[in-house]
Amino acid sequence: MTSNVPTVVLLCHDDDRLDREGMARWLASTFRLVGMVIIEDTPQRKWRALMRERKRSGWSGLADALAFHVHYALTCARADAAWAADQVAQLTARYPVALDGVARIKTTNPNGDETRRFLAALAPDLVIARCKHLLKPAIFEIARAGTVALHPGICPEYRNAHGCFWAMTRRDLTRVGMTLLRIDRGVDTGTVFLHASCDFDERHESHVVIQARAVVNNLDAIGRVLQRMADGTATAIDTTGRDSAVWGHPRLSAYLKWRRALRAERRASNEGRTAVTSTGIQHP
Repeated sequence: MTSNVPTVVLLCHDDDRLDREGMARWLASTFRLVGMVIIEDTPQRKWRALMRERKRSGWSGLADALAFHVHYALTCARADAAWAADQVAQLTARYPVALDGVARIKTTNPNGDETRRFLAALAPDLVIARCKHLLKPAIFEIARAGTVALHPGICPEYRNAHGCFWAMTRRDLTRVGMTLLRIDRGVDTGTVFLHASCDFDERHESHVVIQARAVVNNLDAIGRVLQRMADGTATAIDTTGRDSAVWGHPRLSAYLKWRRALRAERRASNEGRTAVTSTGIQHP
């Protein structure tokens, strides 16, 4: 690789093979992947996430979110894991790069001193944050060109996690996609450099698959923007005056409403087709 290829570090979760193996190989093939911070989640972090949801939504909202979590585990988790494994295999075949020589640490706290020292020693051009943690300035300000999130949702309308889920439940289908933004002190409030979407089948695919595909299917575009960010030539997207909202965990009540809307739309579509006469005239 030439000297002008950016150096990058990937922050990702240990239990996310799509990032830890697939995304890492793409980064190593496209840039110079000099390090990985592997985050091992703890029960305490998950408990804190639940308490934040309770504070945001109340006890009833928390119960609704937990009900969806159980529903997802019973109905979608296995199929989604198989889809992710297939994507890892495809990315590994497309980018057959060995990751053995990439420096890495494992941590339960990506904001800790160990992570800070690791990043400072590597002095990367960019950090790619594929994690559920809010990073502190002492971490996200280390990289020369900044720390980048590939956010699952269109910002600023769908900030925080699970943006694709909430866009689909609200039938806001033109905003099902991902956002590449530079992390700042807010919750997905940083400068936006890319919005991207993908074809999706919401009748048969979960929001987890759809939001992951929005990233995987747009790796070429993401790579071009990251290169321009490292070069200092990236053009920001003006989001001034647009709606901005923070969304929480998916809820079972919203999911069921979404599925009812899908069934109603399908019935309306079928009825519209049967209304077409032999002359090709469609009656109201």
